[in-house]
Amino acid sequence: MVLRLVSFLLVLASVPASAAERLTLVLDWFVNPDHGPLVIAREKGFFAEQDLAVELVAPADPNDPPKLVAAGKADLAVSYQPQLHLQVQEGLPLVRVGTLVATPLNCLVVLEASGIESPAELRGKRIGFSVGGFEDALLAAILARYGLRLSEVELVNVNFSLSPALVSGQVDAVIGAFRNFELNQLALAGHPGRAFYPEEEGVPAYDELIYVAHRDRLGDPRLPRFLLAVEKATHWLVNHPQEAWDLFRRTSPELDDELNARAWRDTLPRFALRPAALDDGRYARFAAFLATQGLIASPPPVVTYAVDLFRR
Repeated sequence: MVLRLVSFLLVLASVPASAAERLTLVLDWFVNPDHGPLVIAREKGFFAEQDLAVELVAPADPNDPPKLVAAGKADLAVSYQPQLHLQVQEGLPLVRVGTLVATPLNCLVVLEASGIESPAELRGKRIGFSVGGFEDALLAAILARYGLRLSEVELVNVNFSLSPALVSGQVDAVIGAFRNFELNQLALAGHPGRAFYPEEEGVPAYDELIYVAHRDRLGDPRLPRFLLAVEKATHWLVNHPQEAWDLFRRTSPELDDELNARAWRDTLPRFALRPAALDDGRYARFAAFLATQGLIASPPPVVTYAVDLFRR
C-alpha cells in the first residue's frame, strides 16, 4: 500500500502544472509609481494566482500603446481617458475596461516665485505644453473661467521638458504637468511650484490612466482575471504603503530615489480601488465637455467605448 502511494505521488510530481496564460500589457511610459499596482501584482504573485503571466512592456513611443492594441499586437495598454475619446472619434476599435489612476494628474503649474496666484494673471504670459489638442482645450477651459481667451496667451511647445522650461524662465507656466511628478521635481530642484487643478477650475473630473482593450476582444477570459489581480494588488499596497514602496523600488535601481519616493506617496490615494468599476455618467460628462471644446463631434453612447466587464 505504501509503495502504491509513493508511486502515485511520483506520478503526480512528474505531471507539469498548467502553464499560466500570457498577457501583454503595454505601458504608457517607462515604469514609474503610476504603475504601482501592476508591479505589485506581479511581484506579490497576484497575477500568478489568476493563472496569468503578465508582461509589462515600456513603449519606444508613448503614442504607440493604444495603436498596438487596436492593431491586435498587444492585449492591453495603459492609456488616458481624454485620449480614448479622441481615438474612438478617429475610429480606433478601443474600449476602456479598467481604471488605474482614478483622478486627473494633469494640472497648470507656475513657480511660487513668479507671484502668479491665479490663472487670471496669465494674460500675455508664455505657457509651455507638450501635447497639442487636449492640453490646449484644458487650458482654454481654465482661462475661460477668468474671462481670458487662448489667443491672449503665447503657447510654447517645450517638448516634454516642462520643469526645465519653467525653471529656466523659458515659459511662465506649463500645462500638462503631473501633480505627482513635476511638482515634486520642482521642489527637489529648489523651485517650488504652484498648481491650478482642472477639476477645481470648471473641467469635469476624469480618469487619468485607464486600461484599454480591443473592442472585439472583450470576451477574453483573461481580462477579468487581470482586473481581479490588480484590485488585490491595489488594496494590498494601500494597506501596506511602506512595504509596497520597498518592494516596488527594489525592482529597479532607477526607481530608488527621492523623486520616485515622493511620487509614490502622492499617487497612492489616486489609484482606483475598484479598477473594473465604471461610472457611466462621469464618462458622459467628460465627453460632453470635449464636444463643447470642439475636440469630438456628438458624443457616442458610453457603452461603445467604456465597459465594466463584470456587468456584461
